[in-house]
Amino acid sequence: MTATMKNQWRAAREKAAFLALEDGTIFPGYSVGADVDRPGEAVFNTGMTGYQEILSDPSYAGQFVCLTAPEIGNYGITPDDMESDRFFASGLLVHRVSAPSNWRSQEHITEALQARGTPALAGLDTRALTTHLRDKGAMKSYMAVTGTLTPDEAVARAREWEGLTGQDYVARVTTGENYRWDTDNSRTTTFPHRDEILPPADHWVVAYDFGIKWNILRCLRRCGLAVTVVPAKTPARDVLAMKPDGVFLSNGPADPAAVTYASDAIRELLGKVPLLGICLGHQLLGIALGGDTYKLPFGHHGCNHPVKDLARNRTLITSQNHNYALRAESIPDSVAEVTHVSLNDSSVEGLRSRNHPAFSVQFHPEAGPGPHDAFDVFKTFHAMIGEWLRTK
Repeated sequence: MTATMKNQWRAAREKAAFLALEDGTIFPGYSVGADVDRPGEAVFNTGMTGYQEILSDPSYAGQFVCLTAPEIGNYGITPDDMESDRFFASGLLVHRVSAPSNWRSQEHITEALQARGTPALAGLDTRALTTHLRDKGAMKSYMAVTGTLTPDEAVARAREWEGLTGQDYVARVTTGENYRWDTDNSRTTTFPHRDEILPPADHWVVAYDFGIKWNILRCLRRCGLAVTVVPAKTPARDVLAMKPDGVFLSNGPADPAAVTYASDAIRELLGKVPLLGICLGHQLLGIALGGDTYKLPFGHHGCNHPVKDLARNRTLITSQNHNYALRAESIPDSVAEVTHVSLNDSSVEGLRSRNHPAFSVQFHPEAGPGPHDAFDVFKTFHAMIGEWLRTK
């Protein structure tokens, strides 16, 4: 038995750690992360891999992620697989933590969680928790790992927390200043693309950082686009003054209806420059086109979600992470067409403006660590920019 495993068993015996849901349900476990009690929204993710990408995805800010895969940590942690410069998920919930056994691993997951201040529970009945969230919906919750709270106190704190609806989490995760992505290509040609020869960057786009993932930036560059990233509250006039060939609207956390400054900026950009939105960017484009959003019961979180591409009559297996969706009937058909739908619940997964060079997808075509069915979304954006420039 390794020293890490011995420490886990000692924690399981000596410290009462648990997840308390707002409905009063308690899920016991033991701490394998930072010694921090905090609130968060409990959701589940059905991906078999990708725990590092999930933890470092800014879209998970404010959420405790329950991983349905039973063994977590077996390929370790490596810098190349980060989706941002830190862990943004509020906490992690797993059944079992495994020791790493992979040539790329540089850090044990428990060490990474502790070093980055992220609490985590192992020993949970994650199947029971996932079933509970499917039946009752994503919930406000409280992770108690320090041993200082009773279950009743933790439930009360979960209920007192403001939650994610109506909250602007974008402002909490966005960059503080403009920056140019990867001027020497070193951050794009990471594993498994180290030997890839990148195409010339023949177009230049500005990317709004609502919580952008690094793999999105890598994919934009791999499709021949140079990228400058700007803060979420950058006015449209400032972006237009930069004279980009296109504008990208990134993914991000929480409630799109709370990010009014972003939808206002997008409204000003429509028709003046080609636009592509992903995830939160998709929802914000829909709002800018006159639509509205609603909260899904337990969201879409995982890398195995089937989506129907209506134009090509094909099914894509996609990576997803969102709690909100566009209301299909809120956008007139004369304004935009729905291009993709979820085969799980028929929610809107893609949108294209009928009057402007602008389109969006709810899923993640960059999909670190996978799947890669939808990578053509980036190529379509590159082609749209080229056509726009030829007709200007």
